[in-house]
Amino acid sequence: MAEDLIRYDIVIQDALRGAVRKILTEVARIGLPGEHHFYIAFDTNAPGVRISPRLHERYPKEMTVVLQHQFWDLTVTDHAFEVGLSFGGVPEKLFVPFSSIKGFFDPSVQFALEFEPGKTAEELPEELVEAAREQERAEAILSEVERETDKAAATAADGATDTKADGSTDEDSKTEGSADVVSLDAFRKKT
Repeated sequence: MAEDLIRYDIVIQDALRGAVRKILTEVARIGLPGEHHFYIAFDTNAPGVRISPRLHERYPKEMTVVLQHQFWDLTVTDHAFEVGLSFGGVPEKLFVPFSSIKGFFDPSVQFALEFEPGKTAEELPEELVEAAREQERAEAILSEVERETDKAAATAADGATDTKADGSTDEDSKTEGSADVVSLDAFRKKT
């Protein structure tokens, strides 16, 4: 038999996930019609899944949520959905990438789809990759700000004044009515 170079299995999985995305998009727009409601099972360890530590402890591998009467803030993107649900009276927000879905079932019409997690055209949806990059950039900026703050504090502690390119000093700037730079060490508790 010839090797499947087209990867029909992945193409079909993506198409079926697209159907789930379209269904949830409609529900987010107009609500659940008639008696329709959904059971959605997903891998809680899949990349991009965001659930509370409490829920992850309770459902360490797989979780099934029901979208029927009590859900709120259903938001659907190209790669995931986010929804508010109550678990034991505690409201929770879940972020579920479509690539993590293992099953979709509407018992009102006996409609079911089964998925193989990870069988998608993309290993990680671009949206999730970009979110991770943004977080890394934010952490890098925070580290740089902390380094600059530490450097400014060290300079202030030494009592040194820096000469600027125009020949003025920080002391000169203060007399011209510009803002003062204050070391964060002045507000820290001394132990």
